[in-house]
Amino acid sequence: MKGAVIRDFPRVSAEVLDEFARLGTATVHEARGRVGLMRPYMRPIYPGSSIAGNAVTVTVAPGDNTMIHVVIEVCKPGDVLVIVPTSECSDGYFGELFGTALKARGVRGTIIEAGCRDLAPLQEIGFPVWSKAVSAQGTVKETLGNINLPVVCAGQAVEAGDVIIADDDGVAVVPAGEIDTALAAARARLAKEEANRAKFQRGELGLDVYGMRAKLAEKGLVYFDTIADYKARS
Repeated sequence: MKGAVIRDFPRVSAEVLDEFARLGTATVHEARGRVGLMRPYMRPIYPGSSIAGNAVTVTVAPGDNTMIHVVIEVCKPGDVLVIVPTSECSDGYFGELFGTALKARGVRGTIIEAGCRDLAPLQEIGFPVWSKAVSAQGTVKETLGNINLPVVCAGQAVEAGDVIIADDDGVAVVPAGEIDTALAAARARLAKEEANRAKFQRGELGLDVYGMRAKLAEKGLVYFDTIADYKARS
């Protein structure tokens, strides 16, 4: 069905979202076994933002922003819009006016697998966007899409209520059913990184911190003191 709007879904608390944002895309992605990362062409339109929010999914027709106008009504504080064209398109669907309306409703940011415009004004109002392209090409208001039905955005399946984490490193998705395990794994990874950072500050080597020497030797890594030693033993 085209033109379906799902008004509501279970949401994660602001406290959990804030912790995911502090942990960051890279830590959460690695902690979950390197899964859930959107394709690297999804880039922030300006650097320095770090957000996490409840996914609100939107499908839009190519060159048509109708459903972005529709979705604003159902957004709640802590949400992140995930906007996907039904066919590939790089038009500039999203700009300052949408950002202003969404920020007023407590939306934390937008992920759009298409074009964004009004980059400087969006930065001025403090509304972050991750997009596939930057384009001044305008759109029309004619065609229906769906809101809060499953989508695939930049290679990742996204459903309403999944957690979206986005920062300068990219965009990651945590399915709603894996929130607790993902959070625990990310906390553990952060603690491990902090312990390793202290070791590196003391001058220890990753070869020893990560126990790599024996494995590398098994693979055949051989050290030579000089090039002459290498030639003599080759």
